[in-house]
Amino acid sequence: MIGNLKIFSLLKTRMQWHQSNQVVIAENIAHANTPGYKARAMTEPDFKAILQRERENGFSASTLKRTNGMHMQVSGEQADAGQAEEASHWEVTPSGNSVVLEEEMMKLAENQLNYQTVTSLYAKSLRLMKIAVGK
Repeated sequence: MIGNLKIFSLLKTRMQWHQSNQVVIAENIAHANTPGYKARAMTEPDFKAILQRERENGFSASTLKRTNGMHMQVSGEQADAGQAEEASHWEVTPSGNSVVLEEEMMKLAENQLNYQTVTSLYAKSLRLMKIAVGK
């Protein structure tokens, strides 16, 4: 099943993280004028720790077979969606609000671009799999 392949698992996890990050950014923007609101930010999963955990569970890059020296080596991982934590900002309004709209809009654009990149990679990977099986 395609869902069991590490590359698809990795891309799916990354898309879920970007979706959660989008929600947190949208909440920050929605509360830009709420007195006392503290901006939050998603913590990115620690991919080195995830890779180490996968290796401890028996997965290693050496279990993948490369049929051509030009092929990329792929490491599998499964990540948690991450946690939303209070973001540290230097700028706080007199009402105690720490949302900086310019920063949030830049985060929003970056998150959207990264999400589109991951979904594009997912779609291309699916097309490659279809080609490989002859469909």
